[in-house]
Amino acid sequence: MKFTLAQITSFIAVAENLHFGQAAEELNMTQPPLSRQIQKLEKSIGVQLFERNNRNVTLTPAGETFLAEAYGLVASVNRAPRRAQKVAEGSWGQITIGCTAVSSFGVLGDLLSRIADRLPGVSVEISEMVTAEEVKALGDGLIDIGLGRPDRVPATVETALVQSERLVAAVPIDHAFAHRDSLRSSEISGQNLIMHSPTKARYFYDLTVRYIDVGSNEITHSLSQILTIVNLVAAGRGIAVVSESAAHLRLDGVVYVPLVDVPDGAVELHAIWNPDSRNPALRKVIELVREFSD
Repeated sequence: MKFTLAQITSFIAVAENLHFGQAAEELNMTQPPLSRQIQKLEKSIGVQLFERNNRNVTLTPAGETFLAEAYGLVASVNRAPRRAQKVAEGSWGQITIGCTAVSSFGVLGDLLSRIADRLPGVSVEISEMVTAEEVKALGDGLIDIGLGRPDRVPATVETALVQSERLVAAVPIDHAFAHRDSLRSSEISGQNLIMHSPTKARYFYDLTVRYIDVGSNEITHSLSQILTIVNLVAAGRGIAVVSESAAHLRLDGVVYVPLVDVPDGAVELHAIWNPDSRNPALRKVIELVREFSD
């Protein structure tokens, strides 16, 4: 079954006018070629679309059904160029974001709101993973952009700082530190520490050992997930050094005490992406990402 857009346009004109002469005038053509267009269309689809006599032209039941579909076809054809233009300019399409657990505390939600507001034609999928997994997923084309920590990011990946924050001590509510307004890192000695894993959470592990004399403390647990770490603090299993955004977890039984001798922006969260990506929507999302650091 083959028919042309010209045949569909001719059919709609006749169906709306129910008069071949008026339809031909509307289409800036003569009546004989218009009649041939309709005949070819009817032959192509194998049904009669009009009842014709010397006085009247009416749609057959098949013609009425075909008219509704014809309107849809023309609308789709008219939309296609604009949709292609939107995809090319990045305002239409899909983006997949990889994110770490902590990045969902504020930054991810804000970014999603900006995309929804400024790029309503771009749909978003989210995949939770640690930074090392994000880098691999970027190389494999599984995600378009990641929100992660800047440790050991290869030169093939571009980054942009989206958030910097302080390191704080997460302590049980009944701990002596819980009543303090601040702590010096040297004061964290002789404590039971809940540490980030040196393999699965290397960024936070390295930050902790940079500022804390870990050897002077007892390591009770070594974990990768912030929610588990803070839950164990709430259970009284020890104290932990975490980013201040962990307070967004709002777990009962945990107090967050700033470390005053650690730089305010010690903890960094970066957007990372493959500069060779061919996804036009990524360019638009990167523009929104850069607004975080402006």
